[in-house]
Amino acid sequence: MSAPAVQVETRGAVALVTLNRPESGNALNLQLAMDLLAAAMTCARNAAVRAVVLSGAGRHFCFGGDLRAFSTRAPGGDDYIRELTTYLHAAISQFVRMDPPVIAAVNGTAAGAGVGLAAMADLALCGRSSKFNLAYTQAGLTPDAGTTFLLPRMLGLKRTMELLLLNRALPAEEALSWGLVNEVVADEQLLARALEMAELLAHGASGAFGATKRLIAHSLGALESQMVLESETIARHAVGEEGREGVSAFLEKRRPRFPQSEPR
Repeated sequence: MSAPAVQVETRGAVALVTLNRPESGNALNLQLAMDLLAAAMTCARNAAVRAVVLSGAGRHFCFGGDLRAFSTRAPGGDDYIRELTTYLHAAISQFVRMDPPVIAAVNGTAAGAGVGLAAMADLALCGRSSKFNLAYTQAGLTPDAGTTFLLPRMLGLKRTMELLLLNRALPAEEALSWGLVNEVVADEQLLARALEMAELLAHGASGAFGATKRLIAHSLGALESQMVLESETIARHAVGEEGREGVSAFLEKRRPRFPQSEPR
């Protein structure tokens, strides 16, 4: 029996949620998205869980969507991506609105939807060698994982567009100065520091924490409707000329040759 794509381990009042596809950089396929929603619901429903740490197995946090899985389902890939993002976005909604504070411990690279998972957390830490790269438009795709909602509010519009259009990597210290993470620590201390912070929160005023999260979640009332729009848009672009060329170029490790015009 294969290991679950997302593992949940309880350490006292802290739940450690680990993305568990290290051989593919914890890239999101349908199974991982489904398991992530199940993990989020487990944490939300377990009254003994008072804080959550989200991290990635192996060297990297999350490479974003599994483009190899996308490509094998053409030309009906839009249905696959729509289903995957439905589970992913439901998981994000659960994490955003659950009572326990959620801490993202970003090890290595967070790309695409991996950046969204870091952004949706209440607090985020990363290692000194970590980097963030949205990378969607580089593959002819559009953003998902709540990034078009969360990042403009977190980083500002111009910085968000810089990351989305230029696809440059954001190193750890710059991610800290921009407000994407709260703290940068030595790589080898990342998980221990995240668990230490979670343990502190787990012994805090959980009722006040939960009420505060609900107040913040209420101010993000349009998050879910924006994620529905993200799902529809990325599904449509994934099967268009740009998406097909971008994904093929990524998998073939070459520069994409995008068509000069494509119907919107």
